[in-house]
Order: sequence, then structure tokens, then C-alpha cells
Amino acid sequence: MTSSAGPWSALSRNNTQGAANGREIVARDPQRQAAFYRRLCNWEIERELMSVDYVHGYSAKESSRLTDQATTLTELLHAGTRYPPASRVLEAGCGVGAQTVILAGNSPRAAFTSIDISGESLAEAGRQAQQAGVANVTFARADIFDLPFVSAYFDHIFVCFVLEHLRNPAGALKALMRVLKPGGSITVVEGDHGSAYFHPDSDYARRAIECLINLQQQGGGDPLIGRRLYPLLGQAGCRDVRVSPRMVYADGSRPALADGFTRKTFTAMVEGVGEQAAGQGMMDEASWAAGIKDLYRAADEDGTFCYTFFKAVGLR
Repeated sequence: MTSSAGPWSALSRNNTQGAANGREIVARDPQRQAAFYRRLCNWEIERELMSVDYVHGYSAKESSRLTDQATTLTELLHAGTRYPPASRVLEAGCGVGAQTVILAGNSPRAAFTSIDISGESLAEAGRQAQQAGVANVTFARADIFDLPFVSAYFDHIFVCFVLEHLRNPAGALKALMRVLKPGGSITVVEGDHGSAYFHPDSDYARRAIECLINLQQQGGGDPLIGRRLYPLLGQAGCRDVRVSPRMVYADGSRPALADGFTRKTFTAMVEGVGEQAAGQGMMDEASWAAGIKDLYRAADEDGTFCYTFFKAVGLR
């Protein structure tokens, strides 16, 4: 049963005694709970919230790439995702808000809570939402594995491009299911880097993609997780799981897609790990440059590029 006191549960056991005392105070005053937790989220508590490095980094260039990706793939990824008025929706791992503004904008009368472990990303997400005029989102710093919400509080959960970066995606889904109401839905969107193919073909380009895959796997993530969504959701206790492949295909007849996805999303993502790949001796400098050049070549008028995302929806 959902507490009438609001969404915030007992805070993490890793918090200070002062936080615990504060929790006891606000527990007697439900109206102060949300404000208390928002203050807590701003504390600079150094802890390992996610045990895998984000291989793409947190640069301004990466933020721009994520925004390009979201804008280019809006219809492909968000088609069919609309939430009823007054629904409580949790967006887990909102990052810089690239998906948030689309998600919340498509369901303007639903109430969204968007969380992330990075305070810097949340600040950018807030700026994105403000710039887009989105007012139905509350941002908070939180750990998926230690969610500060009462059980069965949210009507729906949305997770996009998050599980691939976690060492324990099954555990993350189970943690999310705890805060989902019976009968509520969870939507998960992930890519699968093994699904990329292109013309003209290039051994160098395929090796560059393999470097990205290997680096992410070394860090504890799974860049091929898209193909695993069905069993993962089932293991987490979801029922009626449905997975739909969402294929991106770009050629000379789709120049905007070739630019937005082939160049600015996928190739930019691979290019961004070049320093790490070189540092580990995965490819020499000349071979890496050739691979990146060939990936950009696939975005030319006579080139083609194809990649598959997977969108899964399940019920609690």
C-alpha cells in the first residue's frame, strides 16, 4: 500500500545520523518530506552509486551527442509511449534530460520524477526542461539500487539507455519493480551495438565498433543488452512482456537521418572512445582514423547505415 505521506521512503542507510534525525522530523510533517529529500540530494556525499564507468564520459560534446540522438530518434523510440493524466511516472537514469523533455512533453498532464546519480547531469537536465518549457517534471539525485521511494508508488516507469551501463541490470530492474504499482507498466529502451552494419563495408570500421564494445564490457556494462531485454524483464518479475525492434536505416534518400544518427549519434559515439582504445593498444592510430573515416563515409549520399534498438514493455 502506498503511504499517504508521499513518495519518499526511509533514506539510505549510508546517510549520516543527522539525516536520520531529519527524517524523523519530516516523517511527522508529510508536506516537508519532498523538500527535505531535495536538500539531501544536493549534499556532496561521495559514494559509489553505480559500479561501472560511463564509457562515453560526461563532456559537453557527449551531452550534445545525446541531445542529437534523442531529437533524431524521437518518433522511433517514443512512439506508443503516452501516459494518462495524473499518472505518476518515474524516469530512472534521466542523464542530461535529452529523453526527459520528449517524454514529459508527450504526456503534459502526467507527473514525472526523473532521477540520476550525477548531480552535474541533473543540473543540465533541469536547464533542458526549463528551456523546453516542461513544467511537469521533478528532478532528484538518487541511486537505482537504493531508491528513496515507498513501495508501489509509481503508475509507470521509463528507462532508456541505462541498463547497458550497469553491472547488474537484473538487480536494477528488480529494484525498480518494487516502486511500481501492481498492474503498472515499465518501459525499457536499449540499443545493441552488435546490430550495426553499413555500406561501404570496412574492416577498420568494424574493428573500431568492436573496440567500443570491448571497452564497455571491460567496464562492466553490456553494449549488446538490447537482445536480452525479454529475459531480463521476465527475471525481474514482469508479466506480459512485449519487445519491439526499432530499426534505424539511413541512406541517401534520408539525409537528415544520415546526419543525425549515422554521423552525429553512432559515429560520434565510437569516435569518442578513441583515446581509450589507443591507450589499451586495441588499434593503432592510423587504423583507428581509417575506421572512423569509413563510418562517416557510410553517411554519404551513396552510403547506408543500419542499427537496431529494442523497446520492451512489461507489467507488474
